Formats: sequence, structure tokens, C-alpha cells
Amino acid sequence: MGAGHDHGAMSLGARHRGRLWAALGVTGGFMVVEIVMGLFSNSLALLSDAGHMATDALGIAMALAAIIAVRRSRSRPRRTFGLYRLEVLAALGNTVLLFAVAVWVLIESVGRFREPTEVASTAMLVTAVVGLIANLVSLGLLRSGASESINVRGAYFEVLGDVLGSIGVIVAAVVIATTGWWYADPVIAVAMAGLILPRAARLGRDALRILLQTAPEHIDVPAVEERLRTVPGVTDVHDLHVWTLTSGMDVASAHLGIASGHELGGVLSAARSALHEDFGIDHATLQVEPQDDRGCESLTW
Repeated sequence: MGAGHDHGAMSLGARHRGRLWAALGVTGGFMVVEIVMGLFSNSLALLSDAGHMATDALGIAMALAAIIAVRRSRSRPRRTFGLYRLEVLAALGNTVLLFAVAVWVLIESVGRFREPTEVASTAMLVTAVVGLIANLVSLGLLRSGASESINVRGAYFEVLGDVLGSIGVIVAAVVIATTGWWYADPVIAVAMAGLILPRAARLGRDALRILLQTAPEHIDVPAVEERLRTVPGVTDVHDLHVWTLTSGMDVASAHLGIASGHELGGVLSAARSALHEDFGIDHATLQVEPQDDRGCESLTW
């Protein structure tokens, strides 16, 4: 059963590695442009967007590193679970960076509200328009992998936020150019921080759920237990655990009490089929025991 996951990981890398490299080039390259133009135009909105794009680039880089590490880990016999959790750790690290960027933007914005600063609106506008185009390109490159990987999904949502951020910077530049209202720059910067925080919280929550081995939200554990009890020959289900190894890879383990006279191979096959068909769990470690066995009664978690 486990071999299917290795194949899935290889397929993910083969399908999306090139797109990730392209997205990294687009995002990282324009991040440098935004930093330079943000300093030139004195625009906090551009600098905050550049900071956000930096986390986008890092998120994409970590997704690439996770794919490469998983491929290399197959030759290491001590890494029996591979390095799938690197992807989750990378997502958690990206969450911390997102929060840091949001806090920095908020602090800088407070200073701009107290003392409005003149901004070169034309340079700001041109940079934001080009940034919007770059973000749309990155969004298209990442979209197909967003449903298969927590890290790619995190990068996708960050770039989606950058699209909105670029639109906001364009609006701010137009307002400043037409009205001279300098407050438009920190207002948009604060709005972008507001976009960053919910996405960071959501990404961090998903990563922590995996690291804490919490049962996936979409799987009803009591329903899993009841379904296993309906398998012909199963008289008892205990020590059931369901968790996520990495994004898109749910696993389970359980002890099954088996009535005498039933063929163990048939019971195990039916139990695995039930987990796969009803709950999408493709990797299950099932221990079978005689129905009167009491060896697990002292086991506690």
C-alpha cells in the first residue's frame, strides 16, 4: 500500500517541479524590482508588497526543497517515513514569516499615519501594474498543484493575495497622483497586512494539525471505527488512529478482533478496501487478534 504514496510523491514532483521553478523565477525576480522601486518611490505599499513577495518566493523555494528532499530520502534506509514532513515544516516556517511581514507593515504604517511621506506616484503605478502581471503569471503556474500539496497551496494563496495587493497599490498610486492624499500609501499597506494575517493563520493551522497528528477534518473517526466493525469476521476494533503524514496522504492504524474460523487475508483485504473506498485512506496498518485476546487492555495513550 505504501508504494502508491511514493509513486504519488514522484508524480507530484514530475508534474509541478518545472512550474515551481518558473514561478520562483518570476516571483523572486520581481521582488527585487519592487524593493528597488519601493525605495526609489518611497512607497510603503510597494515595500510591504515586496516583503510579501519575498515570503512567496521562499514558500515556493521550500516546496521545491521538500520535493527534492523526498526524492533523495528514498535511498536512506533509516528514514522509513521518507522526508514527507519537511513540506509541513516548511509551511509552518512560511507562516512565521508571513506573520513577521504583517507586523512590520503595521508598525511602519503607524509611522506614516503620524507623519505622511511624499511618494513618487508614477513610479509606484508603473511598478504595481508590472507586478500585477507577474503575479498573474505565477498564479497560473501554481494553480494546478495547489490541490495536491499544502506547501504549493500556501504559495498559491500568497500569490493570490499579491494579486489583490498589486491592485491595491495601483489604486493608491492613482489616488495619490490625482488628489495628493499621501495617506493612501499606508492605508493600502495596512490592507495588505490584513490580507496576510488570515492566510498565515489558516496555513499555520493546517501545518500544526499535521504535526500534532490530529485526525483530518474531513474524516469522521467514529464512522471509521463503525465501518471496520461491519467487515465480515471483525468482532472488535480498538487502538484506532487516523492522521495525516503530509498533505494528501492520510494514514490509519488499528487492532481488529477476528472471530475464529475466518480467513485473515480476506478480512484484512476487506478492511483495507473499506478504508480506501469510504474514507480515501490508502495506507493502513492493521493488526489482527483473536476475539478473546486481552493483550491490549493495558495500552494507554
